[in-house]
Amino acid sequence: DGRIQPVSGILSSAVMANDNKFTEIIVPAQNTREAAIVNGIKVIGVKTLAEAVSYISGKLAIQPERSTSLNVEGNTRSSISESFEIDFDDIKGQESAKRALIIAAAGGHNILLYGPPGSGKTLLAKAINSILPPMSIDEAIEITKIVSINGSLGSKALVTRRPFRNPHHSTSSVAIIGGGSWPRPGEISLAHRGVLFLDEFPEFPRTVIEALRQPLEHGEVVVSRAAGSVRFPSRFMLVAAMNPCPCGNYGDPIKACICSPQAINRYQRKISGPILDRIDLQINVPRETIRTLSSDKKTATLGNIAKLVSDARNTQLSRYSKTTILTNAELTARSIELYCPIDPNVKELLVSAAQKLNLSGRGYHKTIKIARTIADLENSHSIESRHIAEALNYRTRKDETLIA
Repeated sequence: DGRIQPVSGILSSAVMANDNKFTEIIVPAQNTREAAIVNGIKVIGVKTLAEAVSYISGKLAIQPERSTSLNVEGNTRSSISESFEIDFDDIKGQESAKRALIIAAAGGHNILLYGPPGSGKTLLAKAINSILPPMSIDEAIEITKIVSINGSLGSKALVTRRPFRNPHHSTSSVAIIGGGSWPRPGEISLAHRGVLFLDEFPEFPRTVIEALRQPLEHGEVVVSRAAGSVRFPSRFMLVAAMNPCPCGNYGDPIKACICSPQAINRYQRKISGPILDRIDLQINVPRETIRTLSSDKKTATLGNIAKLVSDARNTQLSRYSKTTILTNAELTARSIELYCPIDPNVKELLVSAAQKLNLSGRGYHKTIKIARTIADLENSHSIESRHIAEALNYRTRKDETLIA
């Protein structure tokens, strides 16, 4: 009957039209709020083909959609604890793990949490969103474009909170990586500029785990089909959690492990060395005592932690203002030399430790990036030996049977 239906990906189309110097676009009426996010272009919404023809021929006047107000939620929230189902205030103890998560959030680093069941790995992972800094307008538009292409934007004009994606380990490879006969973004792209949480990491299919190599390294994924290839952004923070063995009790001082050495090795070998090498921080999460869990004692408040992380991110934005880099985790080997100068004595400590620990070239550079983030959290201009020492601590597994 000539009625026009809403479509997916209208924001990307509006951005492209604006980039190509178009001054006006006609879109389905239900997509006007989304398209109006783009400044500098007139957005005309039509409900039927007859309206479109009448408008083009000058027989009908249609008022353009007013520009959408770009209020990103994180910039204006007054009480962080009220905005999240789980936050850092809900976690008792686990100070080492929380410290590692703060560093990961401040620098956009990938992190692996390993420990027995019930130690709080999932709770820690879900709390990380409460300390991530607010999104910039550019980041919000980037994420909204992906969600719009996926067809899951709904009535929202703009995604206002960093994504947190938590796919089950039974999720298909196409759903996680992206693809289909008409390629659509997967979970790794829907987590762009946010968090991808993979619980029970070794339980994911080997093909899915290994497919993470490209996005972890380059921040994008290329989906190729017979008709051509599509490139989706995938600059996410990977937060993975795993047990040390099938029963989960290997290394636990209280509960005995019932797994054979072969079963433990087979379970841990599901995560290959190259994948582990791409995960910046690896931290053991032991079980906390009942006394700690029942204590009312609190460390730093959520607001203070969030401000610490936000200040560190702002330092990085200022440092990389003339580049496309947003966080320390995105530094390349060449940019590390430019932005992470190290005193010769401190560098000698790093080189000596890297040789002793048999770190790969990637591991060596990741150690520097982690140290740079630790220094940013302390508002230190230079990378000191204590920053290197702490960074090295996160690159070495406490359990020697786990893959190094």
